[in-house]
Amino acid sequence: MAHNDEYDAAMLAAMDLIWGEGFMAPGGEGHVDKLVAGLALDGRRVLDIGCGQGRPACYLAARYGARVVGTDLEGHLVERARERARREGLDDRASFLQVQPGPLCFDDDGFDVVLSTGAFTQVEDKAGMFRECRRVLRPGGALRAYDWMKTEGEYSEAMREWLALEGLTYAMVTVGEQAALLREAGFVDLVVTDASAWYRREVQREYEALAGPLLPRLRALLGDAQARHFVDNWRAACAVCASGEMRQVYTAARC
Repeated sequence: MAHNDEYDAAMLAAMDLIWGEGFMAPGGEGHVDKLVAGLALDGRRVLDIGCGQGRPACYLAARYGARVVGTDLEGHLVERARERARREGLDDRASFLQVQPGPLCFDDDGFDVVLSTGAFTQVEDKAGMFRECRRVLRPGGALRAYDWMKTEGEYSEAMREWLALEGLTYAMVTVGEQAALLREAGFVDLVVTDASAWYRREVQREYEALAGPLLPRLRALLGDAQARHFVDNWRAACAVCASGEMRQVYTAARC
């Protein structure tokens, strides 16, 4: 199935402004530290699924000594990631590939760690993806993920508004549904950490910054109409996070 790019220049500019240059999820380097907490990564082979612009992968290579392979569906993001690795002198430890939806293009047992920030949120066939993650991990290998998830039941009107403003393909499941799929794929020692309270505070702070001191910069970057769109986007995100309908979850497991 062909993939249509969804992360345009305007969205990347807004993400850079609110989350830090090159990051496509909240929390910056602290988020990456939390994602890999307790793992020995020096010299280990890490697969970053949905690597985006490559900043987390380059951070893992530089800070932890990992050998990272990043994959993404969008070629322009992969090019940005490659340029970052070249600029930071990390070409030998951080490489990036554009891939297509579906099975992973790697041999069995090729990685010590598979990690993902937000990519599983957007994958429709989670069962197939988790089986592929299990396949490419060496025995005893670790899976680490951060995802946006939903609560039970149909989406509320507020959730539908936020999804429309996001304009991205999401395939959210509940915490229980994702945990069951991981276990069915053969993962064990599953640990789920709900970070929703943390992001509820963060998203409110982000919204207030976008609607206030960052608004002139956002307008200068994108123009008034696009700036208003992203302020509305974050306002809607605040609502679904405050209600608890959208949850932010870290998942750790082993095979």
